[in-house]
Amino acid sequence: MKNVLVLYYSQSGQLKEVLDHMVAPIIADPNIEVTFQAIKPEKEYAFPWEKKDFLGVFPETFLQIPMPNQPFPEELKGKKYDLIILGYTVWYLTPSIPFNSFLKSEEGRKIIKNTPVLTVNASRNMWILAQEKVKKLLADAKAELVGNVAFVDRNINHVSVITIVHWMMGGKKTRYLGVFPKPGISEKDIKEGARFGSIIKKYIVSSSYTGMQDEIRDAGGVVIRPFLIRSDQGGNRIFKKWATIIYKAGEKSLKKRQMLLTIFSRYLQLAIWGIMPIVFILFLVTYLPFYTRIKRDIKYYQSIRLR
Repeated sequence: MKNVLVLYYSQSGQLKEVLDHMVAPIIADPNIEVTFQAIKPEKEYAFPWEKKDFLGVFPETFLQIPMPNQPFPEELKGKKYDLIILGYTVWYLTPSIPFNSFLKSEEGRKIIKNTPVLTVNASRNMWILAQEKVKKLLADAKAELVGNVAFVDRNINHVSVITIVHWMMGGKKTRYLGVFPKPGISEKDIKEGARFGSIIKKYIVSSSYTGMQDEIRDAGGVVIRPFLIRSDQGGNRIFKKWATIIYKAGEKSLKKRQMLLTIFSRYLQLAIWGIMPIVFILFLVTYLPFYTRIKRDIKYYQSIRLR
């Protein structure tokens, strides 16, 4: 009997739905026992978000400062698993606080140590450097990353910004104004996620994961838009400066922290609607000169390697 553990943090419930469909073919195998376990923060993050709360988690999220999670059931801690599937979402170009906290906790590191791990992320679109941060934490915990599947919102960037805000702040995955597409990962992509489960099951049964990521990639499991690599890299550089300044200011004055968060919120609006279109034009202009590097980056970010 093979044992698979699915650990995840899903604030809105979308990630759990993704995992349910993806893991269905694995559950259907009578020789594989699958256990689901949610990561639960001690202080829950309400959904839908209040704007002040959404802004308030930015510094700690981006700086990857852990917060306490509830302990896991004792029966999970001493068991050996043939595969652990880790499901996470992306906040501010970084794994969510509960998921990051799990990977940094002694309890979490013990569970995943010396164990094959497959990551599944569900995000708007910019997940690439968040996955690099996860790779680093997994390496630090001596876990063996054997695969990654990325589920994303396929709508164009500015449309997905509008629809995700409608969903995250309103709590309903509906068409904004009755005109925009539904936010988040499409129902079609969620349901078709079972094809990745079928791939993963083969490797669980064989007790070897060599070649699995290549097969996941070829099945469309890690589609990368080249422009978003540059956007993610630029966003991380700028977010690091903002997060550091706001966090340090908050240690001295909560009032100053709140003032800086308000300024940061305005900066985000300027970056999304003013700066990103310019960056996109520059990307198009420089696409051919940097084509070789872009192709190399795509190949790397689709892999499970860590530079």
